Amino acid sequence: MKFIVSSSQLLKQLQVLGGVINSNNTLPILDNFLFELSENQLKLSSSDLETTMTSLVEVESTDTGAIAINAKLLLDTLKTFPDQPLTFKTEGESTIEIISEQGKYDMAYFNGDEFPKAVELPSPSSTEIPSHILATAINKTIFATGNDDLRPVMSGVFFQFNSKELTFVATDAHKLVKYTRTDVTADKSAEFIMPKKPLNLLKGILGGSEENVTIEYNDTNAKFTFDNVVLICRLIDGKYPNYEAVIPKENPNKLTVDRATFLNSVRRVSIFSSKTTHQIRLKMAGTELNISAEDLDYANKADERLMCDYQGDDMQIGFNSRFLSEMLNNLGSNDVLIEMSLPNRAGILTPIDGTEDGELITMLVMPVMLNG
Repeated sequence: MKFIVSSSQLLKQLQVLGGVINSNNTLPILDNFLFELSENQLKLSSSDLETTMTSLVEVESTDTGAIAINAKLLLDTLKTFPDQPLTFKTEGESTIEIISEQGKYDMAYFNGDEFPKAVELPSPSSTEIPSHILATAINKTIFATGNDDLRPVMSGVFFQFNSKELTFVATDAHKLVKYTRTDVTADKSAEFIMPKKPLNLLKGILGGSEENVTIEYNDTNAKFTFDNVVLICRLIDGKYPNYEAVIPKENPNKLTVDRATFLNSVRRVSIFSSKTTHQIRLKMAGTELNISAEDLDYANKADERLMCDYQGDDMQIGFNSRFLSEMLNNLGSNDVLIEMSLPNRAGILTPIDGTEDGELITMLVMPVMLNG
């Protein structure tokens, strides 16, 4: 088989697909890209058995065939070329020759039939989402997923679709993010848990796309189709925790503060906090917010005062500064509202401005017990 392809186009597609490949694969064939040629269309695939990704590239050819080429070797080679046409030509049973303006390069190839076939989804449910909405939903939630192998359901993002709205939820039991769109809906109600790896891959490529993403899903797999990319992944098996039960409904104490100023204060003060608990203390009274931290082991201490709008009883509450910083960083608003009830109940963060029509964001952070 023989085909001619643009080096930069091929590299661009393969770099995206390279994100699927694990560094330690159980099957050696998974260290390769699958090339399936059908005249002037080349289908590229990569897989780790859980996730399979394919994309299409236009080529010049009249041949058909399927071969697998070592991913690392091919990527390392393509990265060194300026943009130019490359000719790929199979020689004999196991060698492929790449011809460039600079020279010739021989690589081993394997039979494409050895490559695992992508999963088929029989009669799936389906929903269409504008790609920028899906990209935002992933960006806003993925940082709050857990890493605990004992609780795999919390290591992914929970997708909840119905005829009124689409909701995306992530939590690691210390922090929780619920991202809802009322301007996009699904025909049928459905719930599934998406693993982190395919979501990170989608996040990386959705940003620049203007098209809609078609999401097809059944009980075990989900398939994302947009532009000329298809991603199929196995879903996380299990029941997602009842996150609504964790969100406190009655929160009489309301703090409104400038997000950027508050975030900078939290970052500065947290440098002086204990390296094990990362605890900072918020003290609210009237129009004043006091942020403090101390590390008793090293006698480090910091204290800052900010102007704010606070309505409620005077109170003190402790938070993990890393979680609070992450959340403030992920809100795009100028001002943020923090609602609280008691020092031992979760605080709720919502943006006051900067959201699109139909976009609702709720972030929840669990408090830490204040010492002394």
